[in-house]
Amino acid sequence: MRERVVAACDGASKGNPGPAGWAWVVADDTEAPRRWEAGPLGRATNNVAELTALERLLTAVDPEVPLEIRMDSQYAMKAVTTWLPGWKRNGWKTSGGKPVANQELVVRIDALLDGRSVEFRYVPAHQVDGDPLNDFADRAASQAAVVQEPAGSDLGSPVPPPSPDTPTASAPRRKPARKTAAASSSAGRTLKAKYPGRCPVCGRSYAAGETIAKNDQGWGHPECRSGAS
Repeated sequence: MRERVVAACDGASKGNPGPAGWAWVVADDTEAPRRWEAGPLGRATNNVAELTALERLLTAVDPEVPLEIRMDSQYAMKAVTTWLPGWKRNGWKTSGGKPVANQELVVRIDALLDGRSVEFRYVPAHQVDGDPLNDFADRAASQAAVVQEPAGSDLGSPVPPPSPDTPTASAPRRKPARKTAAASSSAGRTLKAKYPGRCPVCGRSYAAGETIAKNDQGWGHPECRSGAS
């Protein structure tokens, strides 16, 4: 039995919601991709794709073997490691009393995590010197979202193509476009909260002076911004 399995998983949605896909990859002893799988989801949000990738990975790996999972989704990681206990205590409601988003997926992941040794490791996405396993999963999920067809090592599929979102070491990064007044009020904006409030995504509160970000449902925690749907 192997002492530990190192793996990565990722999801992609072209439009959020839009054509979506998921992927996972398991490393060999040198942490190079050894086995992988990707699949389509039709039209779905990025959050659904991220959680599905995690569920499929947990299903594919022997639960008796300790597992390290590398992910670039803070939403998916926090959903199953930080927010999950509170959601269960509250009857699958957020602290604001709203139903937990993607509950069925989270429940299945919770069952798959029960009794097994899993270490989650956050890795930033689309970096020149980023984690190669996460990059592989990202590319495979993106390809599955675009072509809407399954792929994987067991199917004899070729390695997924490079992601256009990841800069190369030899190519200088483009200077960001100058923000307009309209862009400054977009979803990428962050500011210091003048008053205490509650994040509409995770339901947790934030204090006056804490950094908050705009998402589809209102102002909340920056790490929950990708979780808005």
